[in-house]
This record gives sequence, C-alpha cells and structure tokens, in this order.
Amino acid sequence: MSCVSSRLLKLPLFLAVGLITGCVAALTPPLGAAQMVGAVVAGSVSTIQRTPLDAAYSLVTGRDCSMVRLDQGKTYCRPVEPPPDAPPYCTRSLGVADCWQDPAAVLNVGPDMADGPRELTKPQEENRTRRWP
Repeated sequence: MSCVSSRLLKLPLFLAVGLITGCVAALTPPLGAAQMVGAVVAGSVSTIQRTPLDAAYSLVTGRDCSMVRLDQGKTYCRPVEPPPDAPPYCTRSLGVADCWQDPAAVLNVGPDMADGPRELTKPQEENRTRRWP
C-alpha cells in the first residue's frame, strides 16, 4: 500500500503536505542500538561526569573514577585526600609571632593567636573520607 493514493490528489494542498510529511517520518528508520548506546553515554557524561561503566566501577570500589578525569590529564580515580597538616602554634612576642609545630616541647607557652579549631570537625572528616557517590 502506497502513502500516496488517488484520494490524496483530491485533498486540499495543506492537507496533502501534512500527510506527505507524515509518510516521510514513517519511512525513516528508528535509532539503532549503537546510536542508543552513544546517546546514553553522552547523556551520562554530561549529567554525572562519568560513563555508565565508570559509574558502575565507582559504585563497586567506592572511589571517584571517571574517563572525564583522564581526558583532563588527571588519574582515572581521584586520589584519597590525606588529612591536613596541623596548623602551627603561634604566640605573640615583642613585635613578631613565634610559631612551633609542637607546643608541648616548649616551656611556658602563651595562648595561641588563632581562634579556629586545630583539627577537622567530624562532618569535615566524613566528607574527606566519603565513598562515591
């Protein structure tokens, strides 16, 4: 059965154009499996910055691994972040600050100049050592 029939010739021009474009759309082949896989990979890379295989590997290992990292010139998996170094202990002196890495080794140490914490809080440590995702 043809898309163009004798009835089509009797229809007004705007209706014929609508039917012809419908027939052309029906004749185009659907997406193949390779195109669907390519679309899924492109969508996952743009959404979660990793391919489906990267996401599966990251879920199994708990590490943040991605082909996007390789494309950026980095390692495949993000390295585990080491804990930060302890800040130096600094006290006021005459016009300068005296700083020590280990204040326990110094006698008669004055109060520390810094107000902040000397180590990571529990949420910061959990964020540093978290698994992916």
